[in-house]
Amino acid sequence: MRLLLALFLTATAFAAPKPNIVFLLADDLGYGDLGCYGQKKIKTPSIDKLATQGLRFTSCYSGNTVCAPSRCVLYTGRDAGHARIRGNFARAGGLPGPKVGQTVHRANLLAEDTTVAAVLSKSGYRTALVNKWHLDGFDPKAGPLDRGFDEFKGWLVSAPNTYASAYWPTQRFDQRNLKDVPGNLGGKHGSHNTTLTVDEAIGFLDQPKTEPFLLVVAFSAPHDPWEPPNQGAYASESWTDPQKSYAALTTHLDTEVGRFLSHLDSKGLDENTVVFFASDNGAAQSAPREFFNSCAGLRGCKGDLYEGGIRVPMIVRWPGQVQTGKTSDAVWSFVDFMPTALEMAEAEYDGDLDGSSVLDLIKSGNPRERDRLYYWEFPEKELTQAAREGKWKVVRPAKNAPLELYDLSADPNESKDVAKDHPELIAHFEDEMKAHREASEYWPD
Repeated sequence: MRLLLALFLTATAFAAPKPNIVFLLADDLGYGDLGCYGQKKIKTPSIDKLATQGLRFTSCYSGNTVCAPSRCVLYTGRDAGHARIRGNFARAGGLPGPKVGQTVHRANLLAEDTTVAAVLSKSGYRTALVNKWHLDGFDPKAGPLDRGFDEFKGWLVSAPNTYASAYWPTQRFDQRNLKDVPGNLGGKHGSHNTTLTVDEAIGFLDQPKTEPFLLVVAFSAPHDPWEPPNQGAYASESWTDPQKSYAALTTHLDTEVGRFLSHLDSKGLDENTVVFFASDNGAAQSAPREFFNSCAGLRGCKGDLYEGGIRVPMIVRWPGQVQTGKTSDAVWSFVDFMPTALEMAEAEYDGDLDGSSVLDLIKSGNPRERDRLYYWEFPEKELTQAAREGKWKVVRPAKNAPLELYDLSADPNESKDVAKDHPELIAHFEDEMKAHREASEYWPD
């Protein structure tokens, strides 16, 4: 008995600790807005450095083509065919509230919607979200603290004062307490949102902890309005003011990401922390995306289900576990993050998930042996749909329109619709997509 106990204690002592998980999420950052993804005009040295320290994926997809539904997929592991939130604005139901001088309706995550934070929290993780949640709709009882996170600092849709001035907020949540931001009171611009976000994320890192943690740092940049602290190195460029401001806002995001990572590393947390960096969707239509080639030549942008709207930068750093300075074209999506995080944390969950763990892809960088189908829909105005399986992708650009078919291995820009040449593939995708989705009360068919 004593021998067995000694062996158990020895095995426990040498068991690898569960990794910390950090997800850095940019807002409306285009696939081509980073130097490591081909950007030539905007400087992003910190994120480029992160790419050399980890694995850079070239075929990773967001959960959807706009903010709220993409984050819903990320946090719940349910894709757009099953997710609670499938658009920023509901066409039926939801709660009413203001948006640019008019009344809109928004859906929100319900208590029965299980998030990755809820599962990890029950598995011994400390979970925190900083800055943007965007899944509360107009329900003040549907914030991150109500949906699995232990800690929250930032802004909510249900509290207009926290985001009325996107980059210079006058109020901000600290847990459930709404506090003034002194540097921005009286019309002052003293505390920029991106800097506040990293200050709060660093504050979380500095807390004494005995348990592993999940930390989501959900930036607001470079979502419009483009209000950087200043135009910095771009002020002297012969560009338009929007172009200078967009570039400066993106570079400021990069600088603050670098400050956060430097602090993480200085505390000795880097060795057992896996860091994800991604954008929630493609570059906005109103952004100076053509000037900067923000979509890297991909068709479409935010709001579209073509590649420019849903293919996003994804970098994963995990010292000793992930190859450094490598690039992978393995296909995966936000829907895979929750099952991946659960496998990393050795957490059990018997609920429904549409994604699957990509821990093997992250560690090896190699594509799967067998292709799987990924599905998106965006029903905010009318039902548009897309799906990818292997090299093939279909897009339904308008309600009841025939499916377009693209061979992404030969045509990543989706310039040649080959649907007429492959009727059997069209039939396959039609069947799969029909079986894959459930109707939504907020976006009725």
